[in-house]
Amino acid sequence: MHQFTIGIEEEYQIIDVESRDLISHVSKIIEGGKAVLSENLKHEMHESMIEMETGICQNIQEAKAELTNLRRHLIKTAHEQGLRVSGGGTHPFSNWEHNTITNGERYNKIVDDMGDVARGNLIFGLHVHIGIPNREEGVRIQNVMRYFLPHVYALSTNSPFWIGRNTGFKSYRQEIFVKFPRTGIPSFFNSLAEFDSYVDLLVKTGTIDNAKKIWWDLRVHPFYPTIEFRICDMPLRIDETVCLAAIMQALVAKIYKLHQQNLSFRSYRRLLLNENKWRASKSGIDAHLIDFGKEESVPYPDLLKELLEFIDDVVDDLGCRKEVEYAWTILENGTGADRQLKVFHETGDLTKVVDYMISETEYGITHSEMAL
Repeated sequence: MHQFTIGIEEEYQIIDVESRDLISHVSKIIEGGKAVLSENLKHEMHESMIEMETGICQNIQEAKAELTNLRRHLIKTAHEQGLRVSGGGTHPFSNWEHNTITNGERYNKIVDDMGDVARGNLIFGLHVHIGIPNREEGVRIQNVMRYFLPHVYALSTNSPFWIGRNTGFKSYRQEIFVKFPRTGIPSFFNSLAEFDSYVDLLVKTGTIDNAKKIWWDLRVHPFYPTIEFRICDMPLRIDETVCLAAIMQALVAKIYKLHQQNLSFRSYRRLLLNENKWRASKSGIDAHLIDFGKEESVPYPDLLKELLEFIDDVVDDLGCRKEVEYAWTILENGTGADRQLKVFHETGDLTKVVDYMISETEYGITHSEMAL
């Protein structure tokens, strides 16, 4: 069986301990954490964001152990600098106009190209890489996986607020990111050659300088032998991140297994898939998604049950049954968005929402010396 390795990238908010607003202090955290975390921390476009990434993990338990260790060090470093870090796809009330862009050639170029679309892209995501046998197979997996993206995305919804407003969405992050070019669910590609010729045309015409400027919700990675999921909001709890990564790994393994057995999966047009993505963005796990086969709207829990049954024959081989089934706990407790909204409805105070986000990000991490 192919080793479906896992790599996880999480984008954290850097929060001022007094105001609970975002603060542009990424350099403080990177400097403070360089002894332990230098290989794992990266700047992002805004200085109020920090990206933390694992190495290549052989299974979900290894990924969880590394994530927990990294997050513990990140939280400790932030506390030592008088700061906090948090999950969440958006900050509840921070205004992008007051957040500094990281000074670097890559980010300067993006801002030059896109202006306020880039400056306003103050959002935080979870990116998961799953190892694939080869890029040709990767394109085949990508084609099928597009159908499941809204189902996975709904579980991750965690950005109901934007610049102090209750947006009416469970994931407003995707509504912000859609302003970027080359985003969303990818098109169907008949072959790797067709995919590569698309990329080559964009590079040849000066539209992009490399394939990393393709920001789809799912992409065969241009440089690594992985397929990268980019659709999810940044979760709060580690167990949520781990659950999402485990489901992604199992889906890739299952689709590959079907291909090995010469079994195909029906392909649906992106126009239809986008309808489900919109519903997931708006309502998260309370959504009714379209079952295109039955041509009817189905409550999300029923579709989650079907998804988990679909991957059931690979989860034990991968050793990720427990992590995958945490999805039912998310369904019971609500996604990050549901829980943020609950705190807001109870308190009417967005700073209390940020307090909650910080405490949930620190949940299960042993840092007794760090009082909130």
